[in-house]
Amino acid sequence: MSRFAQLILVIILTLYPFAIYLGIEYLSLGSILILMLIVAILRVLIGSAKKTIGTKLLALALALAVGISWLRDDPAGLLWYPVLCNLILFSVFFYSLKQPQTLVERLARLMEPDLPPEGVLYTRKVTKAWCLFFLLNGGLALATVINGNMKLWTIYNGLVSYVLMGIMMSCEWILRRRIQNKV
Repeated sequence: MSRFAQLILVIILTLYPFAIYLGIEYLSLGSILILMLIVAILRVLIGSAKKTIGTKLLALALALAVGISWLRDDPAGLLWYPVLCNLILFSVFFYSLKQPQTLVERLARLMEPDLPPEGVLYTRKVTKAWCLFFLLNGGLALATVINGNMKLWTIYNGLVSYVLMGIMMSCEWILRRRIQNKV
């Protein structure tokens, strides 16, 4: 699929909490569920050309959230999607720690194929940091579900969690630059 279609899908998924909030406020449950099921299907069809396990699991998580809401006839199941996403991301990063190359190392090797041993060690530490991030972020997402306040859920999962992820990425980038400059 085209890069443009992939970009649109990323934007839709990024805005998921706002779409759910507005959908619950202004649409019928059936309408929201159909729209989210379409998004889950598009995630599989338009997702990465490789159809990685992470892409499939995230699509399955959305379909699961839709299914729970449909079975319960309650939109609350849709609130679990950010929790499931963090759990899946944690699992993918954690699983990569058991592999010869971590996910972060594989990404780093796209820019620097001949990564030195200290770079490999660094990427392993960054992978562990991301595991911790996804555990904490998922825990906070879970707390917003349990709290039951839709505005709090929307603000945390649609804004705060992305800001925290941006801070994490920025701090890692700054730290990596400092380490590289020392070498």
